[in-house]
Amino acid sequence: MAFLVPVTGGCACCAIRYECLAEPMFTWKCHCRECQRSTGGGAAVNVVFPIAAVQFVKGTPKEHTSTGTSGNKTHRGFCAECGTPISARADLIPNIRGISAASLDDPDQVELIAHIWTSSAQPWDELSATLPQFETTPTKEELQELASQ
Repeated sequence: MAFLVPVTGGCACCAIRYECLAEPMFTWKCHCRECQRSTGGGAAVNVVFPIAAVQFVKGTPKEHTSTGTSGNKTHRGFCAECGTPISARADLIPNIRGISAASLDDPDQVELIAHIWTSSAQPWDELSATLPQFETTPTKEELQELASQ
């Protein structure tokens, strides 16, 4: 299913609005502990765009930075007013930005292509047996292959 561009969304209180001026590269479900904590659930569904395609047209997310097991930093953006998770970007892959699928105006367009950080997946969070699964972050080569699907 192709996304209608621009892809738009924002937080629950409308203090933050964004537009993504390109179709997403891919969408994955991340099961790392930081994504679990940031969403309050078993995983985060991130719709991944080229970083230059994402524009905040109203407000700017507050960012929390953490250091992952790789030693690289991840920056998670959220609304400082209502707490809605909005985005994530990682120093390891600086040319992409994940947008929280739940923050999209039309999340029905989302199609998962992989599960990542399955080594941290909770036993009560179901993983699709038909999708590729990665114990940690995919390599750059694996990312390229996922993006080409």
